[in-house]
Amino acid sequence: MTAPDLSSTPARVSLWSELRDAVRGTGADYTRIPLRRAVFLLAVPMVLELVLESTFAVVDIWFVSRLGSSAVATVGLTESYLFLMYSIAMGLAMAVTAVIARRIGEQRQDEAAVTAVQAILIALLVSLPFALIGIVFAHDLLRLMGADAWTLQHGVGYMQWMLGGNAVIMLLFVINAIFRGAGDASIAMRVLWLANALNLVLDPVFIFGLGPVPAMGVEGAAIATNIGRGAGVALQLWVLFRGGGRHIRVLASELRVRGDIMLNIIRTSLGGIGQMIISMTSWIFLMRILASIGSEAVAAATIAIRIMMFTLMPAWGMSNAAATLVGQNLGAGQPGRAEASVWRIGWYNMVFTLAVSVLFFLFHDRLVGLFSDDTEVIAIGGQWLRILSYSYFVYGWWMVAVQAFNGAGDTVTPTRINLVFFWLIQIPLSYLLAIPLDWQHSGVFWGVFVSETSVGLFTLWLFSRGKWKTAQV
Repeated sequence: MTAPDLSSTPARVSLWSELRDAVRGTGADYTRIPLRRAVFLLAVPMVLELVLESTFAVVDIWFVSRLGSSAVATVGLTESYLFLMYSIAMGLAMAVTAVIARRIGEQRQDEAAVTAVQAILIALLVSLPFALIGIVFAHDLLRLMGADAWTLQHGVGYMQWMLGGNAVIMLLFVINAIFRGAGDASIAMRVLWLANALNLVLDPVFIFGLGPVPAMGVEGAAIATNIGRGAGVALQLWVLFRGGGRHIRVLASELRVRGDIMLNIIRTSLGGIGQMIISMTSWIFLMRILASIGSEAVAAATIAIRIMMFTLMPAWGMSNAAATLVGQNLGAGQPGRAEASVWRIGWYNMVFTLAVSVLFFLFHDRLVGLFSDDTEVIAIGGQWLRILSYSYFVYGWWMVAVQAFNGAGDTVTPTRINLVFFWLIQIPLSYLLAIPLDWQHSGVFWGVFVSETSVGLFTLWLFSRGKWKTAQV
């Protein structure tokens, strides 16, 4: 049953005016303005933010693919480890968004600012061990994942830069989560615009060389990424401490350690980190299975997942808007409005992902062919996109339902769901189909199809029961 729309009828304004407000940012109270407008003002910058992020991911792999399938495999294998770090960054970001949104909804902006400081401190502390391990053990980590000889010779520097510079990734996630939770989605959008635009400019310069800059190959892609994201973090900190946001600003008096707030963030983030680690490590196992099949399978899966990320980013942007609306409206004591926002965004997501599924079904080989001229890579990657098209619309509902739980601060429920569907179903099923039954890469793809379609439908059913409305953060 769809929850009623509790918004009032908005004054008629032009679409251009609304779009301008969404991109520039407003001081609107998202717990009071008409729900349709609240969704639009939050979703537009979040969608634009993540569309550019996914554009970078696709263009980055396009540049790297000019170096060959082993270079693409280097990126894929490194990202298998980065996914562990992403798990912590994204889990922490979920908690930060939930706590900041709840404080803003309660009209406690000063407490939200102090929470922001604690989140930044936690992010810095967490990034340190990843940096040390990545710099010292890069060669061993690649060998452990079954890297080929080319990757072991040329890909170590890439991994060292990516893991060694992970602090910029961690801070980019966490500080943008602060802005999103506060309702300053347009700031988070502009930060990623800067970071990714700089990445796109520097990628070909460092990969292929230009003027005094020597060609650095796949390692150059990592250097460009660190410079671009570092610039984004610098802008984030400037805005946060100079008061460029409309809903949150950190004052000098709030630059202090608050152990109780730190513990609250960590406690809330454990579920989010758990759910991300479970889903991300399942990807590591899948990549390990594909690596045993061949580097072409790894390269194809890396390209396919980049295409998938590109097409899902608008849906993730809308789902992030749902998390903010859920958190702020629960803080304002309006659970019905929180639920209505989720159903509205869920329908938007379903329509979008249905359109993408048609694209995947009709043009799967052509899409992969944009990034590789290897016929085997195209065939393998195209097969995965075609299989995805059969139930891609479920992803739209799954994402918004998960973000509703996370926005409410109930990060434990999605963790338990992921544990069952990813570790107990996806990994064993993919291995069984790929190796003992000798379906090769097709077995992995069908294992992903079965598990992720099931998890999407189950999560939506659980959301409809409404227990998430009672979560406290």
